Amino acid sequence: MQTILKSEITCPACGYKKEENMPTNACQFFYECKDCKIVLKPKEGDCCVYCSYGTVPCPPIQQNKSCC
Repeated sequence: MQTILKSEITCPACGYKKEENMPTNACQFFYECKDCKIVLKPKEGDCCVYCSYGTVPCPPIQQNKSCC
């Protein structure tokens, strides 16, 4: 199975959506919304912002590995 490296993040505060390239060598714990400037953090139990707010989970989770 091929790892998907792009995910569309949706800001829970304003609904703004942006497709981003996910890092393959680290988890992304913080993400600033390009529209309202709020800083997103992972939801409890998630390892990164892509797993919480993205359309695709981060690469390590896709590969059934532990994330960070």
